[in-house]
Amino acid sequence: MRLWPPHIRWSRIRWSWSLPATVILFFVAAGAPFPFGSTNDLSIAFWCLCLGIAVMFAPTRDLRRPHLWLLAGIGVIVAAYAFVLHEQLSDHPLVAPFQPIWKQASDLLGVPIAPSASIVKNEAFFALGAPLANILAIVLGITVGANRDRARRLLWVLAISGAAYALYGVLSFLIEPTMILWRDKTAYLGSVTGTFINRNTAAAYFGSCALIWMLLILEDVRRRLPERHIEWRRLSLDLRAIPPKQILPQLTCLLICLMAMFMTTSRAGVGLSLLAMIVSFTLFLRKDLPPRTGIWISLGSGAAVALGLLQLLGGRVSSRFDSQGLVDEGRIEAWKSTLKIIADNPWVGTGMGTFQWAFPPYRSPNISIRGIWDAAHSTPLELASEVGIPMALLIALGWAIMLLVLARGVFGRRRDVIIPLAAAATATLSLLHSCLDFTLQVPGYSIPFFALFGAGLSQSFSSREGRSTADAVSTSRRGEGRPQPRRQPRERSPSFTKVSRFEAFAPFTKSLE
Repeated sequence: MRLWPPHIRWSRIRWSWSLPATVILFFVAAGAPFPFGSTNDLSIAFWCLCLGIAVMFAPTRDLRRPHLWLLAGIGVIVAAYAFVLHEQLSDHPLVAPFQPIWKQASDLLGVPIAPSASIVKNEAFFALGAPLANILAIVLGITVGANRDRARRLLWVLAISGAAYALYGVLSFLIEPTMILWRDKTAYLGSVTGTFINRNTAAAYFGSCALIWMLLILEDVRRRLPERHIEWRRLSLDLRAIPPKQILPQLTCLLICLMAMFMTTSRAGVGLSLLAMIVSFTLFLRKDLPPRTGIWISLGSGAAVALGLLQLLGGRVSSRFDSQGLVDEGRIEAWKSTLKIIADNPWVGTGMGTFQWAFPPYRSPNISIRGIWDAAHSTPLELASEVGIPMALLIALGWAIMLLVLARGVFGRRRDVIIPLAAAATATLSLLHSCLDFTLQVPGYSIPFFALFGAGLSQSFSSREGRSTADAVSTSRRGEGRPQPRRQPRERSPSFTKVSRFEAFAPFTKSLE
């Protein structure tokens, strides 16, 4: 398979019911970051509509038993979301207690007010869009990504679109740093944000795309090496044999993504992206590394390269580490305040999408009075405060299972290992970054990479797995496996040896002589 440019045989493309789902998924994965990170309700509704239509045409022919188990697990999470949504929207919840503020407001106003389990009525309905889009994206990733060719194309779509957004971010910062697309840029004027509003989300996005480009380059280079195992002494000679025009486009895209990532000046985004790239590099080449010390040498070398890049391209990031450390004190105080919200609302939370209204009464006096905290800057804590501890634990269990399945694919697959590896690395990166910020709450980031998570999950299983049941069913339909009448053995027909005319007439001519 030619890796650059990605080869598509247009003559082999034929109409099928899976084609609309594939095209729509690629369109959404490439377009979700464009409209300012898709943070407004209109953009989220549009992507939900597109993904919903794609699910109607989702291909199922390549699905196997492990994929069905994954979809069943997602169904459990959907059912739990539906129950929490019912409790927060219903006037007569089954188990959720009413929020006391409604009785307090009724007593103060002297008029009856219908109570609710949410502190803001019906807000949960409007906040459902982003989780719904993520669920649809991962379902499509599993169904569409069950085919290895489609999964690889999704990887290329994410990589190329990410490089395009990174190039736009760098150029717009150099030409007109006060604008994002057609709007005025009101925050982070000294940082590259691309089409995102927040520089931390932009750093995670560009870092994830750089990671994908690195894996694609490693796979391309590894395929061009003649040896089954890398001969490290001859590596420089083998690399020189690669035509530059076949590797320079990928390297250029990788450099653009790295440049945009460093120019965001995000501490956690840059640091976690570099860490994910180092670990992914080591895991991809683990079979070619020397035993015992090879992994440690690779990790140490990667750390040295990362520090060099940080000093060369990320001087402003280093200065922020020196002056502010890893985490601001304000965030730590905000996390403590969020824990108090969780303690007072442990079962179904304050209501989906209600954090900005729930936070002010719990706001710590140690936090600066400047600004409004509309996010907890920790997705797990904010999720637990809005939907309750049981639902948050169920989602955490889902993430743990997903990472275990992806790890199984990374260590078990022999072919196309970069698909589960890219999914595992970006999932770990986004999860860790969301513990310090709200990356996964921005649909412009979460939708494309939830699709990648689904494709990685789907490709974590060998194509031979799960076929035994299907083969048994198909053979039983053909009558195989049933007692058959005993057949008489056929008589063996005489065999003939084919010879040339010269070999046939040679003995006859020799006797005449």
